[in-house]
Amino acid sequence: MLLISSESLELTSPSLAPTPGTMFSTRPPPGHFTVLYFASASSYARKTSETFEAPLPAAKLFDVLEKKYPGMKEKVLSSCALTVNLDYIDLEEDSGEGQLVLQPGDEVAVIPPVSSG
Repeated sequence: MLLISSESLELTSPSLAPTPGTMFSTRPPPGHFTVLYFASASSYARKTSETFEAPLPAAKLFDVLEKKYPGMKEKVLSSCALTVNLDYIDLEEDSGEGQLVLQPGDEVAVIPPVSSG
């Protein structure tokens, strides 16, 4: 069994340091936001993260992902939760006036349902 203590871990690159208020360790290129994929979303996209151009209305994100990954909306996204900068959002409630717009530097997480057993 391998045991690692927090004292033995050292951050070797400042670019890998977490940004306050985010879960992900790297920043998107200027003018982009990051999408993090978990569980079945990661399997479907065949990656754990990617960046997209900002600004983008949050209500259009699933359409953008569906265009890039045909079938993802029905097979994965329809049952997923979304967070933006660690706050859960409801895309159905966000489709009217005053809707959330994903901005450069934002972090979106696509979180499929989790079961326990």
